[in-house]
Amino acid sequence: MADLPPDVPTGVPTAARVYDVMLNGKDNFAVDREVAHASLAIMPELRDIALHNRAMLHRVVRHLAADEGVVQFLDLGSGLPTARNTHEVAQEANPEARVVYVDIDPIVLAHGRAILADNPGTTVVTADIRDPEAVLAHPDVRRLIDFSQPVAVMLCGILHHLNDDEEPGRIVAALRDAVPAGSFFFITNFTRLGDAPESAELEKQLLQQLGTGRVRTPAELAAFFDGLEILPPGLVPLPLWRPDEVVTDATTVDVRFMTGGVGRKP
Repeated sequence: MADLPPDVPTGVPTAARVYDVMLNGKDNFAVDREVAHASLAIMPELRDIALHNRAMLHRVVRHLAADEGVVQFLDLGSGLPTARNTHEVAQEANPEARVVYVDIDPIVLAHGRAILADNPGTTVVTADIRDPEAVLAHPDVRRLIDFSQPVAVMLCGILHHLNDDEEPGRIVAALRDAVPAGSFFFITNFTRLGDAPESAELEKQLLQQLGTGRVRTPAELAAFFDGLEILPPGLVPLPLWRPDEVVTDATTVDVRFMTGGVGRKP
């Protein structure tokens, strides 16, 4: 693990590090593994769900960079750097692409500095997306992102870590209002499955141990896209968004538990 700031609370779990456990990463602590293993006991498919989320990120970023001409990516709640992260996919499609990663966990910054030291088109910012105005005003964000030009705003697997009283809809609206026409929003969220009672149990467990983990209905997810034109195929289970390979079974929990989509600001 990279050198950490001395005040990092290693006894408190974070969403970024729990996600790292799900992706079989090594940048996590015992408390994060405890939350991850308790969650897996309720829903063993969570590792596959995390991989589906990462795979959709790759497809979306590739599409936006290669087909839509987007050169600016604001990855909010980005989590710890992993293989084939946003900047790698975007800059492979367009070497001029610029990426800003934003996460509240200072360990993300510690790792990002080491990994991105030789990449001037990418940076990592420690900030809280619950204060979108502060994120948008951050000097490192402003250094790489030109808000007069289209931006890909990425909220991939982060809004379900905001409870309703933290007003995730207001946060999305503030971000939408800050970017120009032609910008894109990429959003994924845990989805409540009426025929899978473990989705409610997982929400309860995450709220108890991690403090966050809001499983939302498809209608609640759709509300995040108000004011946006949703790209085909719409808001769908993650593996069904423009898959690279045919999905032979779309009925399983691992396929259906997270829903996402991409919207364009007209």
